[in-house]
Amino acid sequence: MTRKNKPISELSKRELKKIKLIVFDVDGVLVPRGTKIKQKGNITTLETKNINQTEINQIKKLHKLGFRININSGRGLYMLQEMFREILPYISLTYENGSATWYKGKIYQHVNSFNEMKNIPTKLKPIKSKNIKGFEPKEFIITLHCKKRIKKVEKILSKLNNIYYIWNDEAYDIGVKKKQTKAVGLKSLIKILNLKKDNILAIGDNYNDRELLNSAGLTITADKSRLDGEFFIPIDNKNFPAKKLMSKIISLNK
Repeated sequence: MTRKNKPISELSKRELKKIKLIVFDVDGVLVPRGTKIKQKGNITTLETKNINQTEINQIKKLHKLGFRININSGRGLYMLQEMFREILPYISLTYENGSATWYKGKIYQHVNSFNEMKNIPTKLKPIKSKNIKGFEPKEFIITLHCKKRIKKVEKILSKLNNIYYIWNDEAYDIGVKKKQTKAVGLKSLIKILNLKKDNILAIGDNYNDRELLNSAGLTITADKSRLDGEFFIPIDNKNFPAKKLMSKIISLNK
């Protein structure tokens, strides 16, 4: 049985031997958790986060070493493209919890969720609560940002057939059961790239990353209080988990 949550310092070149694709979650891994959002009437204002220059340089180095890089996130495509604009030639973007992937300028849609999701905003918008911050604009899933959990929201969502919701401590991600998960997106990308599960290293930090890690051959958790992995990266307020992981991989390939 594989031991879980070993420190990243124990990662060796042997474990990386079959790895061809490195998959990163975004919030809590490459950038800080949390989204600044403000909604007033039909106007929504969002803060765009950017990864730091060190991480940009590391991704370029990993690309030179022969690793493919995938960003797998619940965020929408327009925001991910803005966040990672400088390194778009080196990466693929799987967005909105596995709904679609942008790769080399082409979009591969993995999920058609429009019929199931089209009426959900209408059901949720009448809820009046000072804890609701606003809906993040997305194509395939619905993300409702809140200051804390709201019972009325959960009551409505729990009554909808085939719909799941995940509370991630800042928002509700709402999608179609078994159809919209980060794992679905990763499995589709694996086929596009003609790879196998054993070729995949995935790192995540939150509840919606469990299925993602279960679909990878080598798993890294950036928060073992929420998610198990074969290896873990200690929480560090100065250095993001992705930076530590990439530093380790690069050092093992010198």
